Amino acid sequence: MSADTRLNELGVSGFGEVAEPAVHVRGYRMLGSGAGPAPGRTTRGLVGTGLVAALAAVVATTLGAALAQAVGVDFEVPDGGETIPLAGFAVVTGFFTVVGIVIAAAFRRWSARPAKRFVWTTVSLTAISLVPPVISGASAATIAALVGLHLVPAAVTIPVLARSLRTRTD
Repeated sequence: MSADTRLNELGVSGFGEVAEPAVHVRGYRMLGSGAGPAPGRTTRGLVGTGLVAALAAVVATTLGAALAQAVGVDFEVPDGGETIPLAGFAVVTGFFTVVGIVIAAAFRRWSARPAKRFVWTTVSLTAISLVPPVISGASAATIAALVGLHLVPAAVTIPVLARSLRTRTD
């Protein structure tokens, strides 16, 4: 290792200037102002992986809803008496999965432990999302199906995005 390289690691650059020391913690380059992704890990890759997971979650949730309808679940919500359409499951799943991708990207950018923070946050949000179906006053079959259909996209996307947030050293 050259003397210049060693001095740069210690925070000293040429001509008497002081450079900000770079400390690598769990795959993140920590500078004085905050955390950022480690070299070689791109947000574009995270978003691409997230969009593939979103597509898988949309397909799985919509197929699950179609299967539930085929066995007699009506998805009728007492407030207003309207039935949730299959397209509604796809749209809502896609939207909230994209919200999850944004959360993952934010943790990737600003957290020293993005995977851990992401899992805690998304599992908590998933638990909160189970409350409306339970208190909706719908039939037991509709409540059970809706709870299951909240868990399907979470089971598809949370592990995939969390894995994308982990570094090789975790």
